[in-house]
Amino acid sequence: MDNTRELVLDVLMEVLEKGIYSHLVIRDVLDKYNYSKTRDKAFVKRMAEGTLERLIQIDYILDQFSKVPVSRMKPLIRNLLRMSVYQMLFMDSIPDGAVCNEAVKLAGKRGFKGLSGFVNGVLRNIARSKEKLPYPDRNENEKQYLSVRYSMPEWLIEKWIFSYGKEKTWAMLEDLLKEHPVTVRLREELKSTEKNAWIEKLKEAGVEIKEHGYFPYAYLIDHASGIKNLPGYEEGWFTVQDVSSMLVAEAAGVCKTGVIDDFLVVDVCAAPGGKSMHMAEKLSGSGKVIARDLSEYKVSLIRDNIERMGYQNIEPQVYDACKMDETLLGRADVVLADLPCSGLGIMGKKRDIKYRMTEDGMGELVRLQRQILDVVWQYVKPGGVMIYSTCTINPDENDHMVEWILEHYPFELESLTPFLPEALLEEGKDGMLQLFPGIHETDGFFLARLRRKE
Repeated sequence: MDNTRELVLDVLMEVLEKGIYSHLVIRDVLDKYNYSKTRDKAFVKRMAEGTLERLIQIDYILDQFSKVPVSRMKPLIRNLLRMSVYQMLFMDSIPDGAVCNEAVKLAGKRGFKGLSGFVNGVLRNIARSKEKLPYPDRNENEKQYLSVRYSMPEWLIEKWIFSYGKEKTWAMLEDLLKEHPVTVRLREELKSTEKNAWIEKLKEAGVEIKEHGYFPYAYLIDHASGIKNLPGYEEGWFTVQDVSSMLVAEAAGVCKTGVIDDFLVVDVCAAPGGKSMHMAEKLSGSGKVIARDLSEYKVSLIRDNIERMGYQNIEPQVYDACKMDETLLGRADVVLADLPCSGLGIMGKKRDIKYRMTEDGMGELVRLQRQILDVVWQYVKPGGVMIYSTCTINPDENDHMVEWILEHYPFELESLTPFLPEALLEEGKDGMLQLFPGIHETDGFFLARLRRKE
């Protein structure tokens, strides 16, 4: 792959100028060049994700060294400069001179030869000043300093400090910039001999693997050259799923014994299907899981995963969760309400979320969540369970939302303690659990167990 830097530039243009989600763009690029060397694909992924992750910091530095503010630069030039600054500051294996030369070449190749001197001048000035780059004074403006240092919007830092305190906020900011292994859920029904053989095959392929610690079927995988290329993927032995998401099926309390054939689970916003499939596995082939989402595209993701994993007791459906389905009223033993949210808990995986989300946008999501809940709570049979969950770190979408549910609908909180791993027991006693990156070994996540009153 000779055009790695050009691919990164194209990714940044798609994400930052056209507004396409980074994880989709990067996934499509890597799939298209799946035949390329592992090293080249890793280079593209790291540089694209890293530039997006450090965007506020990079733009601040560029504004200190360029007479033209980043906001007024030609789109291609600003993204070329951004990825070049990332290489100089965070990819030690690449000499600064090579970064400058490649950037100048790429500017000319993409029709901006007249600006190659500008590109060269800005980058060489930054290279000369790497050891004494100007940053905001922490004593004068701590929020601005933290915003630039961790590339996090100031309003979000302020909100977290107010809600969770400085110590947790700093831990989250540090953790969200770290590289993390991929977490997978291994099928529980596999025999120990099959599990051990799978682990050995991964190790032979140069993959680092270890048990997560929260659940015996959760594994951390590192140095993989693509999940789809791993042994066991096509056979449906495992699926990518964060441990926080695995907690949902555990918290639902469904076990393999004592489940009757008409046991019904409704997952109202299911794509890409991880929680639905986990529930299907917990049911051991009995009962039925209805896995719904809004669009055919999202449901196609669920369908593909079900087919690969081979589950028979899931039915994927295209359905708008805001619309009442009278055929489900009072029928579900378990409703999974993992609702659309601000996604602040998974910023380490979807790097551009923090730049897209606003306080107004979060308010809109709260209204959407209430609109969905106003419908789906009615699917829970009296005595049944609703698991409310989000992948965010925001009280308005989490514990405040549960308080709203309890005020408006006939539910009561139940302790999560019987369903949690030992490391989380103390935190789930009141029926709600907020997980923080940097504090827990998971994404940022929230869940609550609510039982409908008889």
